[in-house]
Amino acid sequence: MWPVSIASVAATLFITGITVGGFTIPSSCPDIPSSRYPFELAKGWAGVKVADGLHSPRGLVIDGEGRLLVVEEGLGISQHTVDTNGCIKSSRVLISMSALNHGIYLGKDDDTLYASSASAVFKWAYDPKSGNTTGSPVTIISGMSSEDHVSRTLIISPNHPNLLVVSRGSNSNLDYATVDPSTARSIVKVFDIMKVPNGGYDYVKDGWNAGYGLRNEVGLVFDGNNMLWGVENSADQLTREENGTSTDIHTDNPAEKLNFLGDIATPNNAWYGYPTCFAIWRPDPAIVDSTTMQEVGVGQQFVLAPNKTFNDTTCAKVARPPRLVFEAHTAPLDAKFDMPKYENMFVTMHGSWDRNPPVGYKLVAVPFTHASQGGYDPVAPANSNTGYVDIFYPPNEGNCSSSTCIRPVGLVFDAAGRLYMTSDTSGEVFMLGRSN
Repeated sequence: MWPVSIASVAATLFITGITVGGFTIPSSCPDIPSSRYPFELAKGWAGVKVADGLHSPRGLVIDGEGRLLVVEEGLGISQHTVDTNGCIKSSRVLISMSALNHGIYLGKDDDTLYASSASAVFKWAYDPKSGNTTGSPVTIISGMSSEDHVSRTLIISPNHPNLLVVSRGSNSNLDYATVDPSTARSIVKVFDIMKVPNGGYDYVKDGWNAGYGLRNEVGLVFDGNNMLWGVENSADQLTREENGTSTDIHTDNPAEKLNFLGDIATPNNAWYGYPTCFAIWRPDPAIVDSTTMQEVGVGQQFVLAPNKTFNDTTCAKVARPPRLVFEAHTAPLDAKFDMPKYENMFVTMHGSWDRNPPVGYKLVAVPFTHASQGGYDPVAPANSNTGYVDIFYPPNEGNCSSSTCIRPVGLVFDAAGRLYMTSDTSGEVFMLGRSN
């Protein structure tokens, strides 16, 4: 795909707009200022800012009436009605609750709203016609306090509407205790929300695993076969220690991961490597497998300090590898498929703090394929570092920071196929669309 500058997109849209997938992406939305920071789009894509001045917008959902519900971290949940062009025409605070910080989801019939804080999951009765909640929040899961990663992503299985999936990250960069899944950190767990006990579930003791050894699996999404996938934020500031020598490898390693978690109706007790095994984004002369004497390749896993009992080859034997990798430190935070075809998984890249020059600050698409007798799978092989394409991105990625670039977080498609995307540090929401 060829990049198109936002200036040229705006020029094209100025008079009539671009018709994308059967709807029109307008050149601007009423009373909404232009984007705080410049961005570019892949060829065939159009984008417009639809909201400004939000308080750290993170996760978002759309109800059956087309209302946009956004978690504003430290504030609560805001609700926005949209016009026929997809622009926001009215807004209100639906739930004032400062503890809410990321996760949000609607039940099967839109009659229950779920949202999360760093330590708990709550539910409200929701009227899909009026858009109102009734009653006080009910705590359905607790026991998730954390010293570091605090996003608790929520998602419900399309074919098992009673099963709520909740992710919980590590307590630190290298949380070694989480090699034991009973810590219930660096893990994704499943809970039957039709059988919530009095007082709610205890995250540590209850539910079942959908995979562990997942450092911070913020983005979760189901494919067309109702199989769960996750995108993982991997570690920072790593060194490789071998034969008494420590080498800084953090600029290009480890890779962020795309993991296949599978059918959540069945416990998945597979270990995905963290906090011991990490994936390669860019092969490095400092990371040589002592068994094969070859550099560890893209997508393969490695250890920080190999020894006689546990080395890179051990990782290949005992840890489930990622299905695809993303560039180190890009920080993937959400993932959505373009239903009903499931031809692409869209992933927001929040952007790096642990790399010079910076990377991320964009939306990418991972092309997928569907085998006639099988499941969904990325088109690119697992050892590829070109398995995705930029869709929405800054004009100069290497100069980005939280105060100079958009930082994508949450994604949701509306019924018309328009893709909404939040940017937390800039307080904005964007609407994107493409031609077929």
